[in-house]
Amino acid sequence: MLLPLAWGSLFFPGLFGLCTWGLRRARPAWTYNDCVMISTRLVSSVQAVLATGSGIIIIRSCSNVVTDRHWLAREYVWFLIPYMVYDSYAMYLCEWYRAGDQSSRQPLTIFRNFLSKNRLMITHHVVILCVLVPVAQLKQQHTLLYKVNGILTLTTFFFCRILLFPFMYWSYGQQQGLSLLQVPSRIPFYCNVANAFLVAPQIYWFSLLCKKAARLFSAPSAKKDG
Repeated sequence: MLLPLAWGSLFFPGLFGLCTWGLRRARPAWTYNDCVMISTRLVSSVQAVLATGSGIIIIRSCSNVVTDRHWLAREYVWFLIPYMVYDSYAMYLCEWYRAGDQSSRQPLTIFRNFLSKNRLMITHHVVILCVLVPVAQLKQQHTLLYKVNGILTLTTFFFCRILLFPFMYWSYGQQQGLSLLQVPSRIPFYCNVANAFLVAPQIYWFSLLCKKAARLFSAPSAKKDG
């Protein structure tokens, strides 16, 4: 637990500092704000690649992704915690440099703007750090808190990762005066193909979450006591 936590605390801020320093040397004409913005995106991309790679390793190593356990799934959570803290600071840093010259910066105003513009992402990070991680580490799968957490996960996943796609089609239809069913035939074919490739794994992962939830809620009472 402590080792991946320590590595994450060194890796993400260190990578951010290294990227910023490298960009300042490689692109001296760029402003510090530009270097900071690009560095935060590079670190986020690296984290996304690491998370995706970890997921692929876990899936390929488990014969049953619903019931099996893999050490990487547990350890990567602790490696991810420092990233959430770093990312919150990096977002605030970007907002600070976007505010303009040092003389015109009002810390309280900048902080309010930061909270206003990033409230969804901040809520996401806080919930993961303060709710999802502790609940997942408790391993008390038959407690009410664990079940509530599972329901929230299913709900947010369904609305934010699956219904997002028909919502995009519906929004485009509203702008163009089309019905939802007319939109696929009125947009470029490659857009439909790209969306299909994007939504397919989301549906697959959602089905796995549903299977896990069904197994959890249908568990016999004997297991609950154990």
